[in-house]
Amino acid sequence: MLEILKTLGLFVLTALAEIVGCYLPYLWLKQGRSAWLLLPSAVSLAAFAWLLTLHPNAAGRVYAAYGGVYISVALMWLWAVDSIRPTLTDWVGVGVCLLGMAIIMFGSRYA
Repeated sequence: MLEILKTLGLFVLTALAEIVGCYLPYLWLKQGRSAWLLLPSAVSLAAFAWLLTLHPNAAGRVYAAYGGVYISVALMWLWAVDSIRPTLTDWVGVGVCLLGMAIIMFGSRYA
């Protein structure tokens, strides 16, 4: 169980690094914010790539499973940062994605 929590925590950190790395250029391009935001964006995207390497599973499996967690964190970001409350269908979609993530990440141990 501790390994599962570690894996999920690492996925969440990875997703946050990717979202921040993409959100900062968005602020620059769409909202006219400072181009200096590209520097922390680059650092965040480098952290994202590094965090992906910390997973013990094969890269392809990690990338596939990571997508489910990324979608979940992105919807939380939508709510927390953009102040848009996710809909019921958003939450159902997150549940489906997380189920898929769990099957990909942890099912291989039992196959």
